[in-house]
Amino acid sequence: MLCDWCRYVRVQLNDNTGAFSFLTIAGGLIRTQHKSNVCSFVTRRHSLCATWSYRSMADDKDVLRDVWFGRIPTCFTLNQDEITEREAEPFYLLLPRVSYLTLVTDKVKKHFHKVMRQEDLEEMWFEYEGTPLKWHYPIGVLFDLHASNTALPWSITVHFKDFPEQDLLHCPSNSVIEAHFMSSIKEADALKHKGQVVNEMQKKDHKQLWMGLQNDKFDQFWAMNRKLMEYPTEEGGFRYLPFRIYQTMSDRPFIQKLFRPATPDGHAHTLGDLLKEMFPAAIPQDDEQMKYQVIIHGIEPMLETPIQWLSEHLSHPDNFLHICIIPAPND
Repeated sequence: MLCDWCRYVRVQLNDNTGAFSFLTIAGGLIRTQHKSNVCSFVTRRHSLCATWSYRSMADDKDVLRDVWFGRIPTCFTLNQDEITEREAEPFYLLLPRVSYLTLVTDKVKKHFHKVMRQEDLEEMWFEYEGTPLKWHYPIGVLFDLHASNTALPWSITVHFKDFPEQDLLHCPSNSVIEAHFMSSIKEADALKHKGQVVNEMQKKDHKQLWMGLQNDKFDQFWAMNRKLMEYPTEEGGFRYLPFRIYQTMSDRPFIQKLFRPATPDGHAHTLGDLLKEMFPAAIPQDDEQMKYQVIIHGIEPMLETPIQWLSEHLSHPDNFLHICIIPAPND
């Protein structure tokens, strides 16, 4: 049976968007179709029933697809210090969570170029409430880390001068994004399969992964990426899990250490097990009030979720599971 909240969300979803199995709320995803009457995700305010079920990737392809098509409504405004020939109107865009800012904002650049003098055009960069946004972090990670508890649309400020050299990497072309993306995939496969899978791929296979991301082609990307998600059944998971834990409260870019998906005796590790080892403060003790939110793709997965399942289904296209830990809201 479904809880009242799940039933309500499903009714609203069917009324408004028909067949979609996820509903976007505040830039996150809520799962509302339930296989075997099991709800898979929790929202920031509501637990959506029961426990996780552990299924094969073939059964959960809808999860992969809906994560891929997650979007964040965004409003881009030009920084007020930029010199323009006429007023610069805001530009609205649905940003794909799994992509990179500099890869999907050509329309933003063209929009603001129209009102600026050519001599004032330098490298475009983005900022949110005074924080420069790192283009080499996936868009969904940037939102979850800096804006997950704010109202939509996400308000991003666009700059064309005073590039923050100490905070951001330069990104002069898409080839730089491609190099970063493929480097991340190779690093992830080194952790999962000692690099054997990605090294056996041909150059055209690498290009298929990149083109799938660049052109927002789910089937093109996953036709090749599924090889990177496979493992021998007897091993019960990857060699090590590619993950990164981000915090707004730390100067450290992220936490990344070796962590196996299962214990030596084959017991599956959970998200809670990972956090206990990497960031124990994220786990409330007894009746202690929750201090932090643990967010992946805009949702708060249950701590009992097998970490191998999360790695297979909620990793970004770079094959890393990106986990954001932010202070819990006071309300």
